[in-house]
Amino acid sequence: MPHAALDVVADPIALFRQWLDEATASEVNDPNAMALATTSPQGMPSVRMVLLKDVDARGFVFYTNKQSRKADHLAAARNAGLLFHWKTLRRQVRIEGPVEDVDDAEADSYFRSRARISRLGAIASEQSRPLPDRAELERRLAETDALYPGDEVPRPSHWSGYRVRPVLIEFWQDMPHRLHDRMVYRREAGTGWQTTRLYP
Repeated sequence: MPHAALDVVADPIALFRQWLDEATASEVNDPNAMALATTSPQGMPSVRMVLLKDVDARGFVFYTNKQSRKADHLAAARNAGLLFHWKTLRRQVRIEGPVEDVDDAEADSYFRSRARISRLGAIASEQSRPLPDRAELERRLAETDALYPGDEVPRPSHWSGYRVRPVLIEFWQDMPHRLHDRMVYRREAGTGWQTTRLYP
C-alpha cells in the first residue's frame, strides 16, 4: 500500500523512532542496522554496517573496538554519516553530524547487557588487524574464557561507543511513479530544527 505524503513534524527524532518501531515490526533481520560512513586521514571515504544501540535527543549511538579502522578515522575526522534502509517499508533515513564518545557509565551499562561470548570476543579480537587464520582467533577466545571463568567480564578500555549528534536528518520514502517523498531537517544554532521538502 502506498505511503501517505510526509507531514512536517517538530521533532525528527520522534519521527525516526516511529519509523524504527515500524521497521522492527516488519523487517526480518536487524532493523537497527545502519551504514556508517567515515573518512580516512587521506580523505578516502569508507562505509560499513553497524548496529544502532540507542537513540535519543542527543543522537545515535553505536559501539566498537576503539582500535579499529573506523575508530582511527573518527579520531582524525570527528564527523560521520549514517544510513538506515528498510527495504520492506521502502524507506530510508540519512543522518550527518559530528561524533562524540559516550561516557564510561553508558559504555559499561551496554557492555554488561551483551552475551558473555560477545564480551569475551571484544577482549580477544584485535579488530581490523591481520588474522593469520581462524584458529588463532579461537585460541585467543579460549584463553580469554579461561581468564574470566564467571559471568563477570570487564569491559576492555579499548571498547566503547560513539554518539553521532545529528545536524541533518533526511527522511525518504517510496511513492508511486518514482515521485518519492523527501524531507530534510537541519539543526540551526539557536533556532532548532528547520525543515525543507526536496524534489525526488
